[in-house]
Order: sequence, then C-alpha cells, then structure tokens
Amino acid sequence: MKLIYIYSLLILAVSCKNDVKNQTKEQVENSTVELTSAQYKSAQIETELISLREMSSLIRVNGIIDVPPQNMYSVSAPMGGYLKSTHLLPGMHVKKGEAIATLEDQQFVNLQQDYLTVQSKMIYAKSELERQSELNKNQASSDKVYQFAQMEYNSLRISSKALSEKLRMINVNPSTLSEFNLSKSVKIFSSIDGYVSAVNVNIGKYINPIDVLFELVNPTDIHLNLKVFEEDIAKLRIGQKLIAFTNSNPDKIYICEILLISQNINSDGTIEVHCHFENYDRTLLPGMYMNAEVEINIAKSKAITEKAVVNFEGKNYIFKQIGKKKYKMMQVELGNKENGFVEILKGEPMHGEQIVVSGAYTLLMMLKNVEEQ
Repeated sequence: MKLIYIYSLLILAVSCKNDVKNQTKEQVENSTVELTSAQYKSAQIETELISLREMSSLIRVNGIIDVPPQNMYSVSAPMGGYLKSTHLLPGMHVKKGEAIATLEDQQFVNLQQDYLTVQSKMIYAKSELERQSELNKNQASSDKVYQFAQMEYNSLRISSKALSEKLRMINVNPSTLSEFNLSKSVKIFSSIDGYVSAVNVNIGKYINPIDVLFELVNPTDIHLNLKVFEEDIAKLRIGQKLIAFTNSNPDKIYICEILLISQNINSDGTIEVHCHFENYDRTLLPGMYMNAEVEINIAKSKAITEKAVVNFEGKNYIFKQIGKKKYKMMQVELGNKENGFVEILKGEPMHGEQIVVSGAYTLLMMLKNVEEQ
C-alpha cells in the first residue's frame, strides 16, 4: 500500500513538472515584459515603426554556359595530311585569317602539279581550237576535227576549274601558283575571331579529312542556359536582368539578360531559359556550371530590421511596445530578406506600431528568467 502511494506521488510530480513546462512555454509566447527605469537604461532599448517597404524576392537557379551551333566551329583538313606545326592551346584567342596550323603531305604537291599540267595543256588546246576554227571556216578541216578540238578544250577547262577549287580548299591561290613555288605544306587559317575551346591533335599526327583538329568558339553569342522549375517560369520575362556566378568564384558577378524562354518542359520539370552576358569573360567556357539569382516581385510589404527578430525554441519573435517601458513578445513568420530588412509574412504587428530593434535579445533573457523563477 505504501509503494502504491509513493508511485502515485511520483506520477503527480512528473505531471506537474510537464504542466509547468507547458505553461512556461505558453507564457513566453504570449508574455509581456515591463522594465524598471534602471532596467530600461541598462537594456538600451530602441524602437522603430514597422513600415511598408519595397521587398523583392529571389529565384535561385542554376545552369551551364552554352554556345549556339552557329557560333561553334570545328576545324578540319579537307584533304588530310601530317600536322607539321601549331601554336594553339585551349583558351587562346585567335583572329580571323590567322594561320593556326601547317599540314604537310605529298598529295598537296600532286594536286598543284596536276593543276599546272592542265593549265599547260589548255594553252595548246586553245591554240588548236582557234586553228581548227579557221580551217573549218575555210572548209579546209572537217566539222568532226573542229568539234573534237572544242571538246578537248572544254574538258581541260572543266578540269582546271575543279582543280582550282581543290587548291582553294587547302588555301592555295591557283592564280599565283607556278612551277617555282610548289610546296608540300599548306596552312590552315582561322575563319573567326574567337577562342580555342579544344585542341585534338599533336605534332606529327596524320589527320584524316573527317578528323576535327580544333574547336573554336565565337564569344559574341555565348549565353547562359538556365534550368527553371515550371512553377517559377511565369515570374520571368524576356529582357529581365539577373546575376550569375560560379561556385569557384562566387564574388565575381556577371550581369545577364533573359533572351529566350523555352516553351517545352523537360522530363525533370524544368524549362530552359537562355540569357546573354552583358560583358563576356574569356574565362567562361562552354559547359561551365553557373548559379544565378533572379530578382522578382518587387512589392511593398511589412518589414523590420533583422536585428529586431529573436529566435526561441526554433520560432521567431519580435517585441512590440504596448506601453511606457512595457513590451509584448509576439511570434512572426518571416519572408524575404533584403539590405538588412526582413519581411513579416504572418504575425500580429501592424503598420505604424513601435517594434524593439535594439535590446530585443535582452528582453527575451529577462522574460525567460522571470518564467524560470
């Protein structure tokens, strides 16, 4: 019987302790603090009016640097050959018309030889055609002989034209070619002003016509391809500004402008948004990962300085002045933060009420000490 009595007392004690805790928590959440003159002076309380401020929210997204196909150039050798020299390295800048590589092969000599041989034959064929034309007019030559001479000359003209186009493909000017400047080497020139994104060859390697020697990028249209979730896409518009930065250097900010918003939803629920860099940086390479922040929905909201907010047991509170040296602690739900101010989404304080902005933590400590006594 005595054991039952003791056990009952223990249960009652635990229950009372839990009730005290719950009451204390409820009192803290709904309590007021009234300070004496000495406490007020020591706490250095300062208040400000809660006001309406223009607060903007941010959409944080990520994406990669991309280049449209028309601004990416793959450099190949139309006829193949051995790579004799190149000075290119990834990231280097090249100018349009700059020699970027030299190839060497016997077939280049053969092509030049064939062209010059055809040119020589054309001189004779033209002369023969003119002679046969005069003879045919005087009926000293048959039509068949004249037609054969004309066919021969036309055939050589076609061959000459075809060979001259092949020479231009390997950057040899047929009009300046002679037996005195035949060369087994040809140069490859850059077709754009841009940057080298890839070098796929080395000196001495044989290059096939289908091989890509270098990849060049025209930076004038390099852009940022962002992945934006479907629920946020309606908040964006073409022409809107945003900032972008890399993980490796988050302090380096790049200003971008939205150029295109895709109309297709990807399998992961995102939509592609293409943005243009206001100022291109050569360190930004295609495929590089970037983060971006888009500022949206600028509107007036109830806001207070962040110093006014205190946190107790995972909840946010502020103190409202309800009398002379008397303050009430109220729970609030916070929204966006900007320039040291925080938006009040839910809570009792209204526009024009005085809120403690200095000494709020001191008031919280006083309130807790009172409740613990």
